Amino acid sequence: MSAQHANAPYYFVPGPSKWPAIAGTSLLVMMLGASGWVNDASWGGYATFAGLLGFLVVLYYWFGDAIAESEGGLYSKRIDASYRWSMSWFIFSEVMFFAAFFGALFYARSIAMPWLGDLDNKILWPDFAAHWGNVGPAGTVEPFTTMGPFWIPTINTALLLLSGVTLTISHHAIRENHRGKTAFWLAATILLGAIFMGFQVYEYIHAYTELNLKLTSGVYGSTFFLLTGFHGFHVTLGAIMLSVVLYRVLKGHFTADNHFAFEGAAWYWHFVDVVWLGLYVVVYWL
Repeated sequence: MSAQHANAPYYFVPGPSKWPAIAGTSLLVMMLGASGWVNDASWGGYATFAGLLGFLVVLYYWFGDAIAESEGGLYSKRIDASYRWSMSWFIFSEVMFFAAFFGALFYARSIAMPWLGDLDNKILWPDFAAHWGNVGPAGTVEPFTTMGPFWIPTINTALLLLSGVTLTISHHAIRENHRGKTAFWLAATILLGAIFMGFQVYEYIHAYTELNLKLTSGVYGSTFFLLTGFHGFHVTLGAIMLSVVLYRVLKGHFTADNHFAFEGAAWYWHFVDVVWLGLYVVVYWL
């Protein structure tokens, strides 16, 4: 929120917007394309990238509308409070997403796997060993190598932890009204996030080409790529948010007392950091 217009005497209610409908349509196309892609549909990849491109265009214009409203003096402290509550509930909804995915991993690993290997099922699958990362009781999955914590996942953990530190330094700098320092450390955070994603892409290529670990590699492969891929998507969104904030910092939109766009993006980034720590332990170590 712009400090020059932080005390508007009314509660601003925006007019009807087309962006929510377009965003929902773009996400629907992207998810349908992704489902087709993993099932070897020829149109899947094109639909996925078309939906993603549409969603990024929506973010560009939607962010632009919100920025224009803020800088145009339409927001008040009550709007600021609404944004804070909205961001808090949004992050809570993301926590529930990851809780469901971690819950699926726990069920498959700690409940279904021992059940398939107990004495009652030895008649059906006498050679099945109930250890995590196997090829399944029916042997229909191609052999693969599980993913360990060294070295890329550990390096990525260090990168995300370091990005949390640089973002905190940047936050302290903006609260002290040091714009140059804020921009430098914010840019460093975005760079660390980009390096993280580069390593994750390399890890996926390594998994597919050298470990034969694929999305079709049984429940291990599906949960591995679901958790790490969904997290990677969140890192990408977080980097986009921080890039928009960096642009606004360079444009002089924030002051020491009014910079919730920065704070909201920082909350999201720290949430992504915390989720990765749990993912790093549960997926790569246990």
